[in-house]
Amino acid sequence: MEKAKQQKAMQVSKYNKNNPGTHSHKKSTSGNSLRARLIEKPDYYDYSLVAAIILLTCFGLIMLYSTSAYTSTLRFGDDMYFFKKQAAISFVCIAGALFISLFDYHILARFTGALYAMAAASMILVRTPLGTVSNGARRWLKIGPIQFQPAEIAKIAVIVCLSYMIVHMGKKMNSLRACMTLGGMGTFLAMLAYVCTDNLSTAIIIFCITAGMIFVAHPKTRIFLIIAGTVILFVAIIVLIIGQTVQKTDDFRLNRIVAWLHPENATGDAAYQTIQALYAIGSGGFLGRGLGNSIQKLGSVPEAQNDMIFSIICEELGIVGGVILLILFAYLLYRLFFIAQNAPDLFGSLLVSGVFIHIALQVILNIAVVVNLMPNTGVTLPFISYGGTSIMFLMAEMGMALSVSRQIKFKAP
Repeated sequence: MEKAKQQKAMQVSKYNKNNPGTHSHKKSTSGNSLRARLIEKPDYYDYSLVAAIILLTCFGLIMLYSTSAYTSTLRFGDDMYFFKKQAAISFVCIAGALFISLFDYHILARFTGALYAMAAASMILVRTPLGTVSNGARRWLKIGPIQFQPAEIAKIAVIVCLSYMIVHMGKKMNSLRACMTLGGMGTFLAMLAYVCTDNLSTAIIIFCITAGMIFVAHPKTRIFLIIAGTVILFVAIIVLIIGQTVQKTDDFRLNRIVAWLHPENATGDAAYQTIQALYAIGSGGFLGRGLGNSIQKLGSVPEAQNDMIFSIICEELGIVGGVILLILFAYLLYRLFFIAQNAPDLFGSLLVSGVFIHIALQVILNIAVVVNLMPNTGVTLPFISYGGTSIMFLMAEMGMALSVSRQIKFKAP
C-alpha cells in the first residue's frame, strides 16, 4: 500500500515537472488580481480644491480687514469687528465642509423634496413676523439667535433637486416636456426669491443655474444658443428703450439702469457707488497704492466690504492683484470642472456642475457690476465679500463637491 502511494506521488511530481503551466497559471492569476487591487486606488480626495478654498478664504479675510478696519472702528470702536466675525464663521464652515465631504453624496437624493419644500417655505416666512429688515431690505429670517437669508438655501435646493430629476428622467430629457418641468421647478423658486424677499439678483442667479443645468444635461446645443441670443437681443432692446425714454422715475431698478447707461448724468445715489468704485480702480493703476493704503474705503465707497470689495482690491493691489484673484477663482472652477468630468455617476456630475455654474455666475456678475459692465445688482463676491450666510452655504456646496471627489476612482493603463 505504501509502495503504491509512493509511485502515485512520483507520477504526479513527474507530471508537474513536464507541465509547468499548471501551477504557473494559478500563480499568474493570483498575481494579476493582486496587481489589479494595487492599481485601483481605494479613494481619491481633491486636496487641490481644498487648497484653493483656503487660499481664497485667507485672501478674502486679509482684504476684508484692510477694507473694513476704518468703518468698523467708527461704528463699533473695534477695527477687527468685521474681520473677527468673518474669520470665525469661515474657519468653522471650512471644517464643516470637510465634515460634509465624509458622507456619501447620494444621501441627498432622499431629501430632495424636503429640501425644495424647506427652501420655498423659508422664503415665504420672510413675509411673516419672523422676517427681519436689514439695510432697508426684508430678506432675512431670524429664529432665536440665528439669522440667515433663506434665498441662499434655494440655490442649493435647485442644484440638488434638478440633479435628482434629470437622473430619473434619463432619455426623456430630449423632450420639451422634461425641459419645461425642470424650468418650472427652478423658476418657481426664483419667483419666490423675487416676490417674497424682493431680491432680484438672487432670483436671476437661481434662474440662470436652472437654465445652465438644463443646458448641461440636454444633448442638443443649437436650440439653447438660439434662445440665449434671442433673450440677449430682447434685453438689449428693452435697455435701449429705457435709456432713451426714461429720465426720472421712482422705481429704483429703472434708476439703476439709467445710471448705468449715463453715470455722468445720474443724480442722487443711483450711480454714486459705481462711480466711486471706478475711481478706486483707476487710482490703483497697475501695481496699486499698497495694502491698507486705499482712500476710497474711507467712506467714499459705501459698505465697501460687501459688494464693492473688488474695487478696493484693485486700488490697493492694482490690476495685478485683481488678476491674481481672478486666477484663484479660475483654478477653483477648474478643480470643480475636473471633479464633474470624473464623477462616478451622473448625479454627482450634475451636482458639481451646478456648484460650478453658481460660483462662476456670482464672480462674473459681481465684477461686471464693479467695472460698470452691467447695472448694480447687489451680488456678493464668493469667499471675499463680508457675509456669514453667503460663506456658510458656499462651504456647504464645497463639501458636496469634495464628497463627489472622494468617490472618484482611477485605474492605471
